Amino acid sequence: MCVNLCSSVLFLFQDQYDVIEKHTQSGLDLVERYIKFVKERTEVEQNYAKQLRNLTKKYTRRGNKEDQDCKFSNHASFQEILNELNDYAGQREVIAENMITRICVDLTKSLQELKQERRTHLADAKKAQQNLDTSFKQLENIKRRFAKEWAEAEKATQQAEKIENELNATRIEVEKVKQHANARTHTAEECRSDYAAQLQKYNKEQNLFYYTEIPNIFNKLQEMDERRIQRLAEGYCQFSDIEKTVQPIISRCLEGISAAGRKIDGKQVNDSTLFIEQHKSGFERPGDVEFEDYSHGTKSPAHESNLNQHKPRGKLWPFSKKNKCHLLPLLPIPSPFFLPFPPPSPIPPGSHPVSLPLSLLPHTSTKDFSHLPPEQRKKKLHAKIDEITKELQKEQDQSDALEKMKGVYAQNPQMGDPSSLEPQISETAQNIGRLKGELAKYEVDNDTMHITLNFRYNQSVQTDLPNSTKKSDQMFISSVRAADQSQNIYTEFDDEFEDMESPIGQCTALYTFEGNSEGTISITEGELLTVMEEDKGDGWMRVLRSNGEEGYIPSSYVKLSP
Repeated sequence: MCVNLCSSVLFLFQDQYDVIEKHTQSGLDLVERYIKFVKERTEVEQNYAKQLRNLTKKYTRRGNKEDQDCKFSNHASFQEILNELNDYAGQREVIAENMITRICVDLTKSLQELKQERRTHLADAKKAQQNLDTSFKQLENIKRRFAKEWAEAEKATQQAEKIENELNATRIEVEKVKQHANARTHTAEECRSDYAAQLQKYNKEQNLFYYTEIPNIFNKLQEMDERRIQRLAEGYCQFSDIEKTVQPIISRCLEGISAAGRKIDGKQVNDSTLFIEQHKSGFERPGDVEFEDYSHGTKSPAHESNLNQHKPRGKLWPFSKKNKCHLLPLLPIPSPFFLPFPPPSPIPPGSHPVSLPLSLLPHTSTKDFSHLPPEQRKKKLHAKIDEITKELQKEQDQSDALEKMKGVYAQNPQMGDPSSLEPQISETAQNIGRLKGELAKYEVDNDTMHITLNFRYNQSVQTDLPNSTKKSDQMFISSVRAADQSQNIYTEFDDEFEDMESPIGQCTALYTFEGNSEGTISITEGELLTVMEEDKGDGWMRVLRSNGEEGYIPSSYVKLSP
């Protein structure tokens, strides 16, 4: 819209009025279209964010087994990627929310104000046009009256002159005609004066309309339209700026995804080391089998001794088909017997069949690491004891420092108030007491673990041993209870002693069991098993499968055969 169109008096008002009305309406329609466009864009962002959140929720792992897998860097990195993607989805939601509040809401409010302002300006223009038309109609009426009265006056004057020139006309008639002509002429002069005054008034109103009122109205419309364009331009810029605002956060999310990928070692050294630490067997490789020469007639005493022994089943190696339970190093004992590997802790939640009641599974506690196999539990207990010992030493050092500071304050009151340190000293003392209690508990758990393992086995073999051996085992239990943890020396078990064990019964599997923990084996429902070691009260028993695989299973999963 050009300014010269608003200020020119050489255009037809109605045509220009219609053009301006259409132009301003077209601008407001564009604002409405842009608001609708932004709303649909926000719906796209919200749907995109919702789909991303559903995707991350779908692939986020849950449960203890998944948590255990997340200890490996490649599994943990994938979880970090899912977390970063979830944060990325949150930023898309922020974009949608800001576009609604900063673009759609603000532009909608401005649009309503512009529409009201436009209606007001157009109404003012119409009103000014109507006033000018009314004035012009009055001018036309006065003009027609002036023309009519002027014609009547001329006709009356001509009639008076005609009668005055007639010889037969009397003086009275001539005077009467002249008076009538003079009256008509006076009326015509009055109409002429009214016409001149109305014409002057109309011209003034017309000049005011074309030079003042209409230009002002059109200028206001022009200013309104320019403000609309400027506000729309700001909305265009905000469409980009809103996304630029969250772009640094989005970049950090993407960088977090890349960082999660870079955390993984190409050779997975850390993951391999962690896996080995969790599942290493702890026993040495088997030695060479000695050659026994049967070609000679005489047999050595050693050979006779070997013949009198039970033929061993052979070492069950972790990579062989027979998955034998791993060996656990124990405390030095005065008994001549070595102990077998104890039953592992119950399987993690999620490993047992869903149909089996949880009450049938052995009770476990994760606070004292009893849910872990003995070898791993031993390491966890040692690590926990070291951790508490370091914290306890730190608290004791802090307590000593506070006591020294309190003494300095007591000797030099200007340096501080000794009573102000009492809350910190009291809190430190409470921490020391708590840590000492935890340390004593874990040390007892560590000692009790070894005592329990040895005691369980002595109970299982006492029925087959002479009285002297039973007495020796009782001495062993007392000596182990008194043993100091710092004097522990670990040994390995003798595989050949285990091989001398004989079956004690049979049982049938009631449920399917997945032996995912170290020392356990998997069984299927209805499978016939050989019982090698009965339940000692901890909810586990050792069985032998038909394929030679041996390990521990929950006692509640099977039914003993009569």
